[in-house]
Amino acid sequence: MTGQAGRTGKAARGEAALVPFGEALTRYEPVIGLETHVELGTVTKMFCGCPARFGGEPNTLVCPVCLGLPGSLPVANRAAIEYTIRIGLALNCSIADLCRFARKNYFYPDMPKNFQISQYDEPLCTNGWLDIWVTDPGAGGGGRQVRVGIERVHLEEDTGKSLHVGGATGRIHGADYSLVDYNRAGIPLVEIVTKPVEGTGALAPLVAHTYVSELRDLLRALAVSDVRMEEGSLRCDVNTSLAPRGSGVWGTRTETKNVNSLRSVERAVRYEIERQAAVLDAGGQVTLETRHFHEDTGVTTAGRNKEEAQDYRYFPEPDLVPVAPSREWVEQIRAALPELPAARRARLTAEWGLSDSEFTMIHNAGAVELVAQTVAAGAAPADARKWWLGELARRANETGRGLAELPITPGEVARVSALVASGALNDKLARQVIEGVLAREGTPDEVVAARGLAVVSDEGALLAAVDEAIAANPEVAQKVRDGRVAAAGALVGAVMKATRGQADAARARELILTRLGQS
Repeated sequence: MTGQAGRTGKAARGEAALVPFGEALTRYEPVIGLETHVELGTVTKMFCGCPARFGGEPNTLVCPVCLGLPGSLPVANRAAIEYTIRIGLALNCSIADLCRFARKNYFYPDMPKNFQISQYDEPLCTNGWLDIWVTDPGAGGGGRQVRVGIERVHLEEDTGKSLHVGGATGRIHGADYSLVDYNRAGIPLVEIVTKPVEGTGALAPLVAHTYVSELRDLLRALAVSDVRMEEGSLRCDVNTSLAPRGSGVWGTRTETKNVNSLRSVERAVRYEIERQAAVLDAGGQVTLETRHFHEDTGVTTAGRNKEEAQDYRYFPEPDLVPVAPSREWVEQIRAALPELPAARRARLTAEWGLSDSEFTMIHNAGAVELVAQTVAAGAAPADARKWWLGELARRANETGRGLAELPITPGEVARVSALVASGALNDKLARQVIEGVLAREGTPDEVVAARGLAVVSDEGALLAAVDEAIAANPEVAQKVRDGRVAAAGALVGAVMKATRGQADAARARELILTRLGQS
């Protein structure tokens, strides 16, 4: 099928129709790269003493330094440098003995100085990697390990934030006017730049998604950022290019700017593969440019032509001395690194007796911390996993919330598990207890007491319910007497119904078989 015949006919904001993803990959090889911007969780900004926090009344968390007023001088934040070294070490980077800051010159309203203090040819961290495990939907749940090379990790200051008022898109084009909030200007910002990632084929969108997810987990474990994509403390620029299969050359890349969710990172790569394939099939050339991703439609649209390094007129920042972290300091930071996510996953998988695929299910559900805390509170790993990925996941889906947002604690889940293990509850009653806790009726024990949910443990009461079930179902009882013990299930069901599900089903079955001579 030719590219022309295989197009979907779907137009994207006036651009050429797309080539279906699978078809595009028969003719082109994708190469991706990711530039991730991370706001560091320091107390103050990068070069001044202003608070580095999200929110606040616009333009209240500013001073002459972060506004770039004449006569103000920056001073580097030691904590931000330490956090960056921590990130570099966790990403297996080399830490520079000497690095310096540079001025990146460009005009935009959210840059109060008309330049950004960044790092250019002498970054703090270089040449590292991050290994990720990518699940392949087409391999029956299997997957492959991909090593994503890290080109550099450098430190800079964040920009302010523009708000475009009016218009339909929230972007500057079509807006009636724009406002600028400089509270964010000067917050320490780390940029983590990957090397080009080749050879992933159809997995390229998933590789991008998985890399950003793994990087977010790593940054959270390092306690250097809250990595909240919805608040902009983790933002991702996605580079995508296509080359004809077997050509041995790379295509022209596009850079989709400030993608703000994991799902959107994946969607942006997928869309660019389909779009660029259509351009190339039509005999056109992909333009080196920045693009915007639209969350509502899942498409990208052209922004501006992509600048090269010389366009920014980098030169050394004259108001800051070079940074020269001592080897002793770097090794102290290395020694204090916490257990990183990959090592922790391997340890928990072994401790909990799970397969890799079972642990992946917990991880994909965002339940690793919840299960770990539930196990720490006394639950068996299998029970903790069962409740969080079963009943509680169902409740979360019904209410449109994440598991961590449910009004139940790991300690309460562990208590429910303990009540089941002790025989005080069965699974059916336990689900009712969870329902009560989620409805804020109290602790698990308080819900059990208030709703009268404890398992019937009185042997006399249980035996009476067994005798009633046998008397009410003489034909079934006779089958059991004749040796067809599987029929006892119907009598157990009758006992459970009579006791409103509060009987111990296993004990009820034992009593039924004893009464009918099959013990």
